[in-house]
Amino acid sequence: MPTAVVRTPAEFEERLRHYLYERSEEARAVRVGEKETSDQAAIVARYGDLFSREQVAALRDAEAAAQGDLREQLYRLRSTCEGGIITSELAARGDALENAQLAARLTFKGEEMPLRTAQAKLAVVESYGDRDELGALQGELSATFNEGRLDLIRAGEALEAELSGDPDPVHRSEDEKGISLFALADALEQASAAVDGPWQTLRDRWFDRLLGSGREEIPASIHSAWMRRLSPLESTYTKEKGTQVCMDTLLSLGFDLTTLPNIRLDIEDRPQKSPRACVIASDPPGVVHLITRAQGGLHDYQAFLHEAGHALHYGCCDPALPYTFRKLSRDHALTEIYSYICEAITREPGWHKHHFGLSTEEARMNAEATTFLEALLFRRYVAKLRYELGFWTRFPEDRGTNQGYADTLGAAVGLRYRPDAYLADMDAGFYSADYLRAWIRSAQLRTFLVREVGEDWWRNPKAGVILRDLFFEGTKPSSEEIAKRLGFDPLDTKPLVHELS
Repeated sequence: MPTAVVRTPAEFEERLRHYLYERSEEARAVRVGEKETSDQAAIVARYGDLFSREQVAALRDAEAAAQGDLREQLYRLRSTCEGGIITSELAARGDALENAQLAARLTFKGEEMPLRTAQAKLAVVESYGDRDELGALQGELSATFNEGRLDLIRAGEALEAELSGDPDPVHRSEDEKGISLFALADALEQASAAVDGPWQTLRDRWFDRLLGSGREEIPASIHSAWMRRLSPLESTYTKEKGTQVCMDTLLSLGFDLTTLPNIRLDIEDRPQKSPRACVIASDPPGVVHLITRAQGGLHDYQAFLHEAGHALHYGCCDPALPYTFRKLSRDHALTEIYSYICEAITREPGWHKHHFGLSTEEARMNAEATTFLEALLFRRYVAKLRYELGFWTRFPEDRGTNQGYADTLGAAVGLRYRPDAYLADMDAGFYSADYLRAWIRSAQLRTFLVREVGEDWWRNPKAGVILRDLFFEGTKPSSEEIAKRLGFDPLDTKPLVHELS
């Protein structure tokens, strides 16, 4: 058996940079529809000497001997090395699952289409009944991959438990995030309960307006894609104006994307392009991809601004920071703060009035629509976190079941969920908790900006200066550190409850 290559932390970090760049670019090509198949396994094989248990041990020893920022840097490198071992051992199976989903086709109204196209089409099919039909076809086809999804989850969990020495998946995530997931869930459920009344009013008004008076009392969750698009407002928030309005919005804060060539914008529409907008930070700040797939409607603008927050965070970080503090983080809660604060601009009535020539009342009503969507997603993710805590708490015994998934989410938002969607709806590493921490934090940040800059913070370059200073820190601070810097307790949900009410 060949001797494992064990690098110094600096050598490991540099080779890791090249590895993650190649994997990010491959993921981008597949996600945007430039490639029909994923070749991640080939990249993993080329870097086969990068990840080993011996390398993990060496990084752990260096971490134990370090202090301060260096210790944190080494923690993240060691954690990434552990993740790399898992990826290398599961890459071929992951590729097989990804490629099978890319190849999957369904037939709707006589038209054959890829699974991803069907997912995107759910946002634009006008007929309620046709959406139900397409959603059922899409859900059934997606569910055929559940066995493969669950096999990967089980294999990954076994490897994580082995490498970390901690068999408890909840405790492992709490250690990595530096928080109590159960305390977070409790605080968020109290916040969700505090907006029950306003939510019910918004739900009744906007379900009727968006789905029609002939809708089912409890519609299928597949209609959420149509609702998020706010299709009745499509004539105002057109597909053609989206990019320019969003660019102008960011320019008002002092961010000119036309002068930031490191942020590469992909707005092309391709059949296999994922309908979900994203940012892929291949090598921040030098190479950051901002990817959207416009379909018309206000959601295009929200998705663009949300991802622009990520892109600016990575693209405006200090290039002198160690690579680890430009690319790696313990979780996603920090960068989601900045995506949420940029998206929050669409909840300002003044933004709607300024960019779309609406009356004061029209602007107020359309801004209310975005608050409805925000409340819908917030309550969904609070329920999702509670379900996932149950899923992973039970996992050592039941090996992963959908117990509570449909009921928990359905009760929170008033939609009907397919029980067999529980795996397609699950992100790794309690990402739901990261989203929710960002919801709390972005509301705290908005309160701070209003106090420091004024109600027009969303079009004031002074707010941009504050944000730029935060972006410059890269991935180094935690979400909780940002809360304390803004003068808030990390679990203070009062600003968020105020916004959603």
